[in-house]
Amino acid sequence: MIVNLITKEDLKEFKTELLEDIKNLFNIKVSEQKLWLRSSEVKELLKISSGTLQNLRINGTLSYTRVGGTIYYNYKDIEKMLNGKGLFISSETTENELYKTSNWFL
Repeated sequence: MIVNLITKEDLKEFKTELLEDIKNLFNIKVSEQKLWLRSSEVKELLKISSGTLQNLRINGTLSYTRVGGTIYYNYKDIEKMLNGKGLFISSETTENELYKTSNWFL
């Protein structure tokens, strides 16, 4: 019968490799994010209505670029807006919660 022993060194090496793999997964996910999003993608991402998105544009809270008849939003600008307001947006965040927790519409 063959017995394999796992040493502390083996565990440390495994930990290092695992952490490196996890970091690589996060880097891939970030790089796959599109730089420019259409209105429909922003509404889905933030779970907001067309009117709320329009208010963010009108108030200057969220910058945008118009190409022809299509409005595009820079993903990094969306991140800055959310981080600058100290908001945490999850997939369960509702539009009403956005109104309650932000100063977007003042």
